[in-house]
Amino acid sequence: MTMETHAPPISEWEIARLREAVGDVFTVSDVTPGPAEHVALRLRGRLMIPAHQAYERVNRRFRDLGYTPMFQRVGSDDVILAVRGIIRATPSRPWLAALMFLATVVSVTFAGMSMVEPPPGHLFPSPLAGLPFAVSLLSILLVHELGHYFVARAYGVPVSLPYFIPMPLNLFGTMGAFIRMKAPPTNRRVLLSIAAAGPLAGLVIAVPILIIGLLLSEVTPLPTGQPLLMEGNSLLYLGIKFLIFGRVLPGGGMDVMLHPVAMAGWAGLMVTALNLIPAGQLDGGHVVYALLGEKARWLTWLIIGALLILGFVWSGWFLLAGLVFIFGQRPAAPLDAITALDRPRQALALLIVIVFILIFTPVPMIVRQF
Repeated sequence: MTMETHAPPISEWEIARLREAVGDVFTVSDVTPGPAEHVALRLRGRLMIPAHQAYERVNRRFRDLGYTPMFQRVGSDDVILAVRGIIRATPSRPWLAALMFLATVVSVTFAGMSMVEPPPGHLFPSPLAGLPFAVSLLSILLVHELGHYFVARAYGVPVSLPYFIPMPLNLFGTMGAFIRMKAPPTNRRVLLSIAAAGPLAGLVIAVPILIIGLLLSEVTPLPTGQPLLMEGNSLLYLGIKFLIFGRVLPGGGMDVMLHPVAMAGWAGLMVTALNLIPAGQLDGGHVVYALLGEKARWLTWLIIGALLILGFVWSGWFLLAGLVFIFGQRPAAPLDAITALDRPRQALALLIVIVFILIFTPVPMIVRQF
């Protein structure tokens, strides 16, 4: 994201034009110079129409003058900041997105190969044996990111192409994927819609993949006398296994030996749950920021503390806590911070909370010996 800026101080003529641009939607009670170098003017007063309608008008007019408006609420007052410059989205790099995707296809395919026994007389399985896992997992990740991408584009928010992260030494061969917003979302409604679209889209394909994979799997006795890496149970995963196999698993010395497709479905649920943790730049962090505004920053610190505590149960939480602390404390603040969530978005936020509760796995992986 770049801004075209104008260095000279704001002129009286520009002040008059900016005041005129808000005149039919905003009652101005005070005009002061901007509180920061990039902010030319601060208009304090009261909006006369709903904020989301006012922002659409003011943004169009400010752009013609070379400014970007930001709406804020300070105490009982509405504030419009005239920010110097116009947000310009930086060009995408499709070659980099394609290269990272191809590298991830290779690493995830090799991860899938490690889940399959080699045929008699061979040291390693065929690369084709890794494709069921790779295609299943990458489909879930791709649909997740495309959910973000298309909803963002529908709202006019510029975003990058999906970038996949290859991780050859990882159990799944990838650290997931991400897209980058090239400009702030217009308001909290837009932020929530973009944040929720990815997890919900990913689940639409992850759940059927998990069911198909479980139908391809077998329930067998747990091996004795040797360590076994076991996947954790979320409420949704536990329930689906019960519906398919008619029993709680693991239990009674039995468990389901996951087909690679089932492992991909389970991994899709886990990745979605990790993204929905309500902290920082994670999808869940965007959701709680849309709900709570700046108060969500305090929740991020609470979540970091909770992850550190959970780290004594599963060490992976230590890594996630560190990543949130280093990279994810600042949420994607919208340009219009006044517009509140409407009823449909409140219902959507509640749905996301319910989904998170259903798919969160406190101990995603554990090594046990029976």
